[in-house]
Amino acid sequence: MLSIQFIRQNPEFVRESLVKRGETSGLDEVLRLDEERRRLIQEAESLRARKKQVSKEIGKMKEKPPELLAEMREVGDSIKSLEAEVERIEGELKELLLRIPNLVHPSVPAGKDSSDNVVVREWGEPRKFDFTPLAHWDIGPKLGIIDFERGVKISGTRFYVLKGLGARLQRALIAFFLDLHTREHDYKEIYPPYMVKRECMLGSGNLPKFADNLYHDEEDDLWFVPTAEVPLTNLHRDEILEPGVLPFYYVAYTACFRREKMSAGKDTRGIKRGHQFDKVEMYKFVEAEKSDEELEGMVKDASEVCEKLGLPYRIVQLCSGDLGFAATKSYDIEMWAPGCEEWLEVSSCSNCGDFQGRRANIRYRPQPNAKPEFVHTLNGSGLALPRVLISVLENYQQPDGSVVVPEVLRSFVGADVIK
Repeated sequence: MLSIQFIRQNPEFVRESLVKRGETSGLDEVLRLDEERRRLIQEAESLRARKKQVSKEIGKMKEKPPELLAEMREVGDSIKSLEAEVERIEGELKELLLRIPNLVHPSVPAGKDSSDNVVVREWGEPRKFDFTPLAHWDIGPKLGIIDFERGVKISGTRFYVLKGLGARLQRALIAFFLDLHTREHDYKEIYPPYMVKRECMLGSGNLPKFADNLYHDEEDDLWFVPTAEVPLTNLHRDEILEPGVLPFYYVAYTACFRREKMSAGKDTRGIKRGHQFDKVEMYKFVEAEKSDEELEGMVKDASEVCEKLGLPYRIVQLCSGDLGFAATKSYDIEMWAPGCEEWLEVSSCSNCGDFQGRRANIRYRPQPNAKPEFVHTLNGSGLALPRVLISVLENYQQPDGSVVVPEVLRSFVGADVIK
């Protein structure tokens, strides 16, 4: 969430950032409401001063002039009316501010959409096959480890069932990710709830803008998490962190739930895009001046997962038009899937600056007795399933239809080959 003070003082800077994103957000309405609100507050304060002054004068009078008493009653009614109008405008203003995206970082390349993203680094050589590689939607059923028909029977389209070594491979990937991040990258593991309160969705930036893409229990007003980023953001909601405790590094596994309305008709084949999927999420709370450096570190942590799996990947910096709502700067990590013949996004690492800290009211003191400042937050998949599962199946497939298990996963899976 952007500060109304910052918007008021830098309207053209904010407008320029919105244009870079391709947004037609209600900035003009925000500025109009802010001006109207300040005008009404000033008017109410003038009336209060008038009422206070006259009340003192009346208090000194032996006989109270009826016309003066009547005037003060009218002034009191006017003040109440102005206060109600200010409250109404503040509600509208807050709703508009919650829908304005984060500012674009100066280092982000300009662009309209994903076609303008910039590849900054590649690792590994795509495997050369001496046979035609299959896509995972063929490999999985042939090995008896992915069952699309029963997934649809149980829950409908965009659902599937993992069976036997398929389920074990999924679980192995999750355990491997968590162990690597906690044992080698100094993240603290969190096991959060998969359902959260409305204010948690507001704090992370999912509400109100993305309500249509979220699953919601209306009776209890609980929301299924679209990513562990949501509960992790809110671990320290409404807190002031003491000097010297930052940074906090957290990592969490959750199932994730998304209605995928925004991707209707896209990626309907296979397991690339479903309403329920698993993900391990990295999250950082850091001091303001450290966030750019911490983003590079997070990308490195995610990249190391890909390298230990021996899977070719590339790092892509997102252009301004492809940035997520809460992000000021982002990198995607994409794995090569030879059967699908495409690069699959397995991680998106973002610096959100103080955008989420402000929404969730998370502050820290840089020094003892110093004025609290809003923390900077970062998030990144470490990594996202099932796309890693797709890449493993398609890159490690063999001519006889079997799939070799990556060496780092064999102790988790309990097998060297799936056949």
